[in-house]
Amino acid sequence: MVEPQMEAAPNKGHAGDPPGYQRPPGFRLRWRVLLLVLLILGAVAALLLRREMQTSHWQARELHGYAATLNSHVAPGPADPIRFPTHGPFDERMGYTSLPAFTTRLQERGFEIAEQSRQDDALRTHLERGWFAPYAEKTHTGLTVFDCSRESLHAFRYPYRRFESFESVPAVVVQALLFIENRDLLDPERPQMNPAVDWLRFTRAVLAQLGSHIDPDIDAHGGSTLATQIEKYRHSPGGITHDAREKLRQMASASVRAYQQGTDTLPVRRQLVLDYLNTVPLSAAPRHGEVHGLGDGLWVWFGTDFDRAMAALSAPGDGAARGRVLRQAVALMIAHRRPSWYLAQGRQELDRATDAHLRLLTEAGIIDAAWRDAALRQKLVFRDMAKNPPLLPAAASKGTTAVRTRLAGLLGTSLYSLDRLDAQASTTLNGQLQDAVSTYLGRLTEPAFARSQELMGERLLQPDTLGEVRYSFTLLESTPQGNLVRVQTDTTQQPLDINEGSKLELGSTAKLRVLATYLELVAELHARLAPLEPAALKATEVSPQDSLSRWAVDYLSGPNDHGLSAMLEAAMDRRFSASAHEQFFTGGGLHSFNNFNKKDDARQPSLREAMQASINLPFVRLLREIVRHTMYQGPGDTARLLEDHLDPRRDTYLALFADREGQAFLRRFWRKTDNRTPTELSDMLLDGLRPGADRLTAVFRYLEPTASPEALGAFLSARLGDKAPEAPRVAQLYERFALDALDLPDRGYVARVHPLELWLVAYRRQHPRATLDEAIAASAAERQAVYRWLFRTRAKDAQDARIHTMLEVEAFLEIHRRWTRLGYPFGHLVPSLATALGSSGDRPAALAELMGIIVNGGVRRPTLRIADLRFAQGTPWETALRPTPTEGERVMAPEVAQALKKALSEVVEAGTARRLSGSFQSASGEDLSPGGKTGTGDNRVVVNRRGGVALNRTATFVFYLGPRHFGSVTAYVIGPDAAGYRFTSGLPVQILRSMAPVLMPHLDGRPGSGCPREP
Repeated sequence: MVEPQMEAAPNKGHAGDPPGYQRPPGFRLRWRVLLLVLLILGAVAALLLRREMQTSHWQARELHGYAATLNSHVAPGPADPIRFPTHGPFDERMGYTSLPAFTTRLQERGFEIAEQSRQDDALRTHLERGWFAPYAEKTHTGLTVFDCSRESLHAFRYPYRRFESFESVPAVVVQALLFIENRDLLDPERPQMNPAVDWLRFTRAVLAQLGSHIDPDIDAHGGSTLATQIEKYRHSPGGITHDAREKLRQMASASVRAYQQGTDTLPVRRQLVLDYLNTVPLSAAPRHGEVHGLGDGLWVWFGTDFDRAMAALSAPGDGAARGRVLRQAVALMIAHRRPSWYLAQGRQELDRATDAHLRLLTEAGIIDAAWRDAALRQKLVFRDMAKNPPLLPAAASKGTTAVRTRLAGLLGTSLYSLDRLDAQASTTLNGQLQDAVSTYLGRLTEPAFARSQELMGERLLQPDTLGEVRYSFTLLESTPQGNLVRVQTDTTQQPLDINEGSKLELGSTAKLRVLATYLELVAELHARLAPLEPAALKATEVSPQDSLSRWAVDYLSGPNDHGLSAMLEAAMDRRFSASAHEQFFTGGGLHSFNNFNKKDDARQPSLREAMQASINLPFVRLLREIVRHTMYQGPGDTARLLEDHLDPRRDTYLALFADREGQAFLRRFWRKTDNRTPTELSDMLLDGLRPGADRLTAVFRYLEPTASPEALGAFLSARLGDKAPEAPRVAQLYERFALDALDLPDRGYVARVHPLELWLVAYRRQHPRATLDEAIAASAAERQAVYRWLFRTRAKDAQDARIHTMLEVEAFLEIHRRWTRLGYPFGHLVPSLATALGSSGDRPAALAELMGIIVNGGVRRPTLRIADLRFAQGTPWETALRPTPTEGERVMAPEVAQALKKALSEVVEAGTARRLSGSFQSASGEDLSPGGKTGTGDNRVVVNRRGGVALNRTATFVFYLGPRHFGSVTAYVIGPDAAGYRFTSGLPVQILRSMAPVLMPHLDGRPGSGCPREP
């Protein structure tokens, strides 16, 4: 029997296969194997991902390796290229974002980059991607100011109150913070944990964000950790997260920063907790500024002492106190989410949120029920910012304040912002000597001490007014690098630095400036005339008014030593009358001057003698000689205008005078008419007139040019009552005083009012928003018209007086130029001979600079207070700057400087400062013989040509001590009571003499005296 042969069943195709297509044998098996492999790989990947999320092992290895390449180092000179931060509240406050602008400003003002950070390529690429630089960020820093020996003078640290270490933070504070913000951050079972990412919270946040796009009512929670929050409020623009990309940047930057020191991140995570508690931003408070950190937050917002608060949270004690502090601490942790709202308008909402969190903390086992209930019984009581403002710590010393003020000006920032910069400034100040001098001056209010220093007596101090006198002292040291400020202090206890920030009448110290100008002119005449042959010298044309040039010609024509030094000595021996009985035409009028000692009136002392005794009138006459010489030696020989009344240039000078005088009157009337309505302006002008129809009509027609005759009649009736003219008379007045019937000067003459006041009232009525500058520009023609009488030939005497006034003004412009070259600090001089006696004002520091020029033999060296600056130390943008070495500028002939120094030494040897003679003796044998100039100023506002109201009284001594040191000491009283003080410049001289034991260790360069001796 033959069995039938079986045929294999064909492979049936799947739906969609082409007709007739048969799958190869085993296809289904292979597909199932592939699916199984994918499932296994997915499971393995999920397990690895879960493990990575739990351990962060791979992140630790890779990110640590990456972070290790992000380096920088400091090298000499400027770096190119270098990338600085461009935003972020932390980077802005520390000054990192401003470093390019700071360095540019400093380089423009005499500094150069000494050192700067070099960023490795990897770090620079990291920054170019927009990520934040990983480095050990500073949480408690600010401006540090060092003295010349690198001892700290000023160390501002912000925030003010902080936890010193993680261990010093009470456990309940750490637990509460982590419960609210980042619960698993300190898990010790995950040593390599990435603190920047909480994967569970991050996933929930992503899903919530996606859901919020579908349903806006879904609450989209954030996924921030403490690490990303710190990145946000430090480095993100505005301290906020603008979008998802910014959040990813925070996470990436925080991840790299976490692994920079190694793969074990537990120490880093503890530091994150500490940094957050110390730096979390908590809005800003009035009269305090920004608030950062829990410590400052407790004190600023609640007035709670930080140390007591931490003690209450660390150990059992007063239940109410513990509850109150806990409530405040939790409230501030919540307030960080919206500090400007919660700590201002949202305080009630903050109270309710705090209650809820206290209950949650109890449920979590962080606090017990008793502590919770004690906290719930409390309410948040905020500090009364008006009655009890959170004032900043006391200001620094005067020397440091002067340095900080100068540095703030160099950087273009405020003192508030300056103190918060990550910066160090080394100064030239001698800290030990600064403190010693400040202490000495502060003790002068003690009667017993002042008496022991021989400061009591006539023309010195009086026991009952010791506390009202203020003192300032400056000491500088001349070195090849510049004049280094060693001491700068005063006793005002105010931010204003009297040495540099004031304008005082310092009396006879101005005679030193006048004498310097005089000797410079003598030196210039010597340079011009000495080389001339005798015949040419005798033929030199000199105006009779230029007595200085005449004396120079006569001296060089005689049998004298023609050397410059000899001529300067002869110039000092010239004699000038000390008579007080002459009136001087100066400043546009006649003035009289007096000597301090009336016995000097009959003398005719030499300039040397007048300098020693500080006699006024010889220096007034000397300045007059300087002014006349300047007038006749000026360009164009303009002083000849006074001798030739046909010179066409006279009209030009008269026009200048008219314009100058007109502007002076206009400014005066502007102040008088300021802040008034148009009606008030008219009433003010009319009320000052003597009633009369002519006068009133002249004014009315000018102010109301389009008014009708009826309006004029009504106006006169209101002003004159029964004495008002009838209608026919009104019509005549209306025509007679029409706008084109009289010019402005004639109208002012009729009304008996200054024409420019009348013009200004009309102008301000028509242009109520106009400025003074606009009024001056609009009144150019009127100012000339008011002084038209001056141009008439019959007024030659009046013309000469006005031309002389303008020539004097021009002469003082030239004198001011000379003074400015020698350190005069103000923009103009009073064009009057009273400037010889101090009426133009001065500053102690500026006088000290002039003394430095003399000590340095006529060379003006820069005054240095800042020896070097260092910003952002230990960061990838560290930058150090120092003053650019510069050579001094010769501004005075050495022979002139020597002649002045000799005259100043004679003031001490035989003049007004003779009590100082022999006071400074060096143990090393160095010559410390002093010299100087005294001055007493009595500044008053004259009222009705009488004594007037006293503004201040000053007594100053500007000095040098030996070949290297110089400075100034000033005593002063400010206010109306200054009229009752009689001290003179003998007071600062005696103060300097009594301070010799304090100053000598520094002057003598003894070991431990403070500053290292400059080469």
